[in-house]
Amino acid sequence: MRRFVFLLLLVLLSAAPVLANHEKVTVPRAAEPWDIAEWINGDATSLEQLKGRVVLIDFFQLWCPGCNKFTLPLIKHWQKVFADDIKTGNLTVVSIHTVFEGHDYQNPKRLKRHLKEKQIHHLVGVDRHREGQFLPETMRAYKTRGTPEVAMIDKQGQVRFQQFGGFDVEKAEHLLRVLLAE
Repeated sequence: MRRFVFLLLLVLLSAAPVLANHEKVTVPRAAEPWDIAEWINGDATSLEQLKGRVVLIDFFQLWCPGCNKFTLPLIKHWQKVFADDIKTGNLTVVSIHTVFEGHDYQNPKRLKRHLKEKQIHHLVGVDRHREGQFLPETMRAYKTRGTPEVAMIDKQGQVRFQQFGGFDVEKAEHLLRVLLAE
């Protein structure tokens, strides 16, 4: 019986999003610049360069169960739904690998292999981790509470949506359509 309870707890905990920061985030607010150590699947970019576009950010870790089961499929779905907006430059999708635990395992080499296996072709940034800091720089700037976390930035550079863990996909998609139409 003890073994069953232990296994049940292990399964439940592994399906939950990973929590790193307990600060509340407010929206709307000005989007902070990101601090990326390495870009994968494309050239470096900044929010300043993306002004005039809607930016969809997926904060993730390669070993995060919620990322792999919820946001990764959702981002792929949205890339199909909003393919024309992506093609015309009205929408940019960026994932930011925000490692706050397991740094030795979740390294850029494994991340690149993970992206290839999962067929992730959009721009991915490796959040800069400074020596002595628990949380990486962009994660701190956005006050993300862990992974997965999704943010939407409007064409004027305002964070209009930021949600940790699961959320109402229909409402979020509606907001994304509103932002694209503005």
